[in-house]
Parts: sequence; structure tokens; C-alpha cells
Amino acid sequence: MAHSDTIGASPPPLTRQPKIHSLTATLSDLRLERYYIEGGLRRVAPYHYTYNTWCKGRWWDRKLIDVFSSEFRDRPLEYYKACMESGQVAVNGATVGPDYILKNGDLVSHTTHRHEPPITAEPIGIIHEDEDMIVINKPPGVPVHPAGRYHFNSVVEIMKAERGPDFLPRPCNRLDRLTSGIMFMAKNTRAAERLTLQISQRSVRKEYVARVVGKFPDGDIACDQPILLISPKLGLNRVRADGKPARTVFKRLAYYPPTGKSVEAQNADEPDLSEHSGAATGEKMRARPDEGYSIVRCLPVTGRTHQLRVHLQFLGHPIQNDPIYANQRVWGIDLGCNDADAVENTDEDIITRLSRMGKDEVADAVAYHDEMVDEYNKKKAERMSGEVCDVCDTPLYTDPGDQELLLWLHSRRYEDSQGAWSYTSPLPTWALPPSGMTGPTQVGGMEDLLNAARNANYE
Repeated sequence: MAHSDTIGASPPPLTRQPKIHSLTATLSDLRLERYYIEGGLRRVAPYHYTYNTWCKGRWWDRKLIDVFSSEFRDRPLEYYKACMESGQVAVNGATVGPDYILKNGDLVSHTTHRHEPPITAEPIGIIHEDEDMIVINKPPGVPVHPAGRYHFNSVVEIMKAERGPDFLPRPCNRLDRLTSGIMFMAKNTRAAERLTLQISQRSVRKEYVARVVGKFPDGDIACDQPILLISPKLGLNRVRADGKPARTVFKRLAYYPPTGKSVEAQNADEPDLSEHSGAATGEKMRARPDEGYSIVRCLPVTGRTHQLRVHLQFLGHPIQNDPIYANQRVWGIDLGCNDADAVENTDEDIITRLSRMGKDEVADAVAYHDEMVDEYNKKKAERMSGEVCDVCDTPLYTDPGDQELLLWLHSRRYEDSQGAWSYTSPLPTWALPPSGMTGPTQVGGMEDLLNAARNANYE
């Protein structure tokens, strides 16, 4: 209810119930006019929203107020009592009061005044469109699906608002909220199933670009370190010897030294690591923030969650503004570099440190576990503004900063392995040469990355 847009677990078969809908009737006609642009951000006017869920087995024979106090702790107990007495929290559509005893088959509803976080005002770019598919350039900081505190400020809902309520975009590939770049939105089920199957069978190639800490080694860098999900609740991953196989090829596109230091000076003492892979490198390679940054091309041969972020971290060159994998308060001074056996930092150490951090330090704890991200953001969210909503008395937050809207990781190219199609998005601003420096503004084809993958026996 307070943490989920989806229907809760259905009652046992003996009391089968019809499907229920979360949105109240007052929202059924929501259109583009609900959005407005202010301060460079896309905003949604606060609105009333009803969460519905069937009574779960563990709630049976318990007081309504006891269930809310134990399972929905983001609001004070007094708030829930007032909602139950006023009918904002209801059972089977009726006001029942805090002492109501829940039973199998009850439908519990909670109507709340909802405040969505603002997102970037950057429009959703259209790269290609035909009768079956729309290829978009997703802006950073925008979730794909409604999740957690985001509903209308999501790619799916924005496209529905722009194209009409009967339009149903079907996402075919995944991108985290903070990541930008190419996404496929099918117009029909058949097209969605066809492309999803292609991706699952690895007959689609993907290239990303990332901006990483320090001077990334020149040449082809292959990393085949396995990746383990160490916290399902947080969606947190790391390189671990007992993880799932993962293979990535990296190639430096450009290096930009700190202001006042020339590229030639940096090149003078550059180590030659072109023959090394991430699996074979034993010495520490961790870069320092004062070494400037590199733009790196990334070819994920496998598709593990956070694979590029985790492999770059392990190689000692994490994404420069990664709120999780480039954070020394979580990973220690070496940021998990070459720590496949978790010798320097145990999984428990990492999880504990992350859980203690506030959102002014961690922009988006690890997308995309809706309930956890929602709860995390409410507790650790953008700093409180000191104001409250004059409708619902909810504490209001300040606007998100750049760190909360952007990760320097961009999905640049998708192509069919047989050459049937290929789509490319432009390089984002953060990947272009900084003022006063020269560097590449375009990227060629994928053949050099594919050759590196073949040389590493990854294909």
C-alpha cells in the first residue's frame, strides 16, 4: 500500500477475487497537462492516489492498525489512525476504524496525496520509428516503468501522455533509471516478444560509453570476473569468485588529464597493459581522482546486472560519478579493486555501510527494486526543504541535484549480429572533449570491440 503500486498477494483459492486497479477514477483522464516544466525539471502536480491490496495471510485475525504499524512504517502511527477514522484507509470500500480485525478476502485501500520527484526536462528522443517499434534515446534520471515514488514521471507514462491513453509502449531492453541511451519500445506484443527473444539469445550486440576515474589503460582490456548478487534487497553486486560468469571488453576512446596537465605528460609514464585482462591483473591498478578521467567504450558480452559498473570498479576505474561503486565510504580506499575474494571488505561490511548512507551522498541506492528503492528514498531522500504540503502535511524535499539525475554511462549502440539493423545514439555532453581540449566527438563501428572479444575467446 504505502510502498507498492502493484496488487498484493491474492487470497487463497477458496476466495478468488476479481482484478483490482490502483488508480482512482479521478486520475483516469490524466493527460499531458498534468506535467509542467519549472527550473529545468519535468514535474507532476501532486495528486490523490489509491493503493489497493488483498489481505495477506499473515494479516488474518490481526487489527488493521497493528498491520500498518508493523508493515508500513514510513508514517507515524497517529497518521494511520487518523486515516482509518476518516476513511482514507478503508476495507472493502468502507470506513472500519483502527480496531477492525482483518480476514481472508478483505480488500484494503489507502488513498494518499502523492508527490512524485521531478525529473530532467530533457525530452525522450526518437531515433527510429516504424509500424512495430520505436527506438528512443532515454534521458538520464528517468525510470522506464512506474516504480516506487515514480509513476507518471516514467518513460512509459510520458510516452502514453504524449501519444494518447490507448498507446501502450512495451519496453524490450533494460536501462537503470540513471543510465541514458538506446531503448526499444514495441508497439505490439508480437514485436516485443521477437526482440526480447533476440536479446535473450545474445544475437543483439550492445555498446556503451562510460566516463571513468583516471587514465584507463590503452589497448583492448578484457574482464571475465564473475559477478555475485550480494544483497537481493538492495540489488547490490560485486566481483566474487563464486559469482556468475560475466565477460566485458573495454577500449579507451579518450583521456582528459586534470586541468593544467597535458596529455603528453601523462603519456610519458603510461604502463602498457594491452596484453592484460581484468582476470589476470594481480597488482593494484586503482586510479586516483586527481589523474583526470577517461571515456571508455564498453562491450558487454554477457548481461549481468550492473556488469559494466562492477567490472570497471574491479579494474580500478569506476564510473566517475557512480554513487555506489565509486564511493570510498562504502568500498574503502581501493574501491573493491582486485578484491574478488572479499578479503579487504566483506559483503556484510559493504551492505552495512551502504544502508547507513543518506541520499545526499547516494543518488539512487541501486535501481530497480521498487519497494526497496521507494522505502530507501523516503528515508534517505533528497534533503528536506523544511516545508510541508498544505494538503496532506507531508514533509517536502528539495529538488534533486545533478548527481541524482545522471550516471555517466550511456547505451550508445544496438545492432543485430547478422547485420539486419543497427541503431546509434549521439554521444552525451559529458563524453565530449571539455572546453580547451581536443578529442573525439564521434565513435566508429563496433568491429574493433568485436575483434577484441574474439581475441579473448569471448565469442
